[in-house]
Amino acid sequence: MEPVSLLIVEDSKMFANVISGEIKSRLGFDCKIAASFEETKTLVETNADHFFLSILDLNLPDAHDEVIVDYILSKGIPAIVFTGNFGDDIRERILSMDVVDYVLKEGIQDVDYLVRAVNRIYKNRNIKILVVDDSAVTRSFLKSLLSIQKFQVLEASSGEGGLDTITQHPDIRLVITDYNMPGIDGFQFVSAIRKKYSSDRMSIIGISAHGSGILSAKFLKKGANDFVNKPFAKEEFYCRVNHNIEMLEYIEAIHEASNKDYLTGLYNRRYFFDLGRKIFENARRCILDMTIAMIDIDHFKKINDTYGHEVGDSVLKYIAGILMDSFRKADVVSRFGGEEFCIMMTNMKYEKTFPFFERLRKKFENKPFKLITSNTQSIELSITISIGVATKIDHSLERTINNADELLYKAKQGGRNLVIID
Repeated sequence: MEPVSLLIVEDSKMFANVISGEIKSRLGFDCKIAASFEETKTLVETNADHFFLSILDLNLPDAHDEVIVDYILSKGIPAIVFTGNFGDDIRERILSMDVVDYVLKEGIQDVDYLVRAVNRIYKNRNIKILVVDDSAVTRSFLKSLLSIQKFQVLEASSGEGGLDTITQHPDIRLVITDYNMPGIDGFQFVSAIRKKYSSDRMSIIGISAHGSGILSAKFLKKGANDFVNKPFAKEEFYCRVNHNIEMLEYIEAIHEASNKDYLTGLYNRRYFFDLGRKIFENARRCILDMTIAMIDIDHFKKINDTYGHEVGDSVLKYIAGILMDSFRKADVVSRFGGEEFCIMMTNMKYEKTFPFFERLRKKFENKPFKLITSNTQSIELSITISIGVATKIDHSLERTINNADELLYKAKQGGRNLVIID
């Protein structure tokens, strides 16, 4: 993946370095800095296609007012204005130029908001929003606003068309819908969405030119997350859209934290059993092949005792990375605790099982683990794993896991660095 690159136009060396440093450390994005209009033109002429976003100060030594904004937007580069010179008249002019956002330069603390705004725009590129309104003019206007924020925008002219679009694009995260539409109205449309998608999976914003407390309350009771009256200020619209998207991401992060092991990013033991029981019962009912594998890192305690927990944690993350790359998306890969990992697979034929896990074992045996610690100590370790694989479905998931665990014990008793399968 090519590095993400930003253009920072700022004549204050202190602010430019602070912004660049924060963006690089927190987001990992590459930053190019220009301190004047002429430097900006030189950078843009040679790198225009590489800048996904720009951060612009309004007043430069060789350009004043909004010259820099006009130039950058003419090159197709989205812009965030970051300036201390921002009265009401300038604000209106800047917003009318379709900049992504503006941030007042009042202190170092404003850099935090700026970095979060940059991250928001970067993430928006992968977020789909559906606009549903029978007015082509309104749809075009809303699409224009959302496109400035780099969202992927889909359109529908009716509730029925909106439902069809959602069926075709189930990864839509936000729906913005009018109330007065031919066929099913906004209330009915929202109700139909909520039958399939919960509010923590897909957000809905109701919108109407005939807004009232009653109308907004009805939208919310039908399942909408928010309501906006037309006409509205661009800033209000953007704040509501971003708030709803960020709430979805926040809820998703909570679910992720509760389901994933904090160190390795693999599923945790609790989630393995929650999901595994459903898969297990389905496999029994449909007579599917099922494989449960228990994996243990050989001599892991010795690694911790010799090199400390920093190295031990790095080994766990190293193992987890290889496991994630080695299994299919449909497989359930989890850290069971300590140095033990458990994997559930379906539809793997018995004759292919041993060769598969033997190749996995050899990946570790043939690839030394190398690490430079925080105190610059260079370490190279030979990491091996032992694997027990149960290919027969027992009367319960727990019993099948126990079978795999017993096979793992036999592998360790047999000298470690072995695959034992039954």
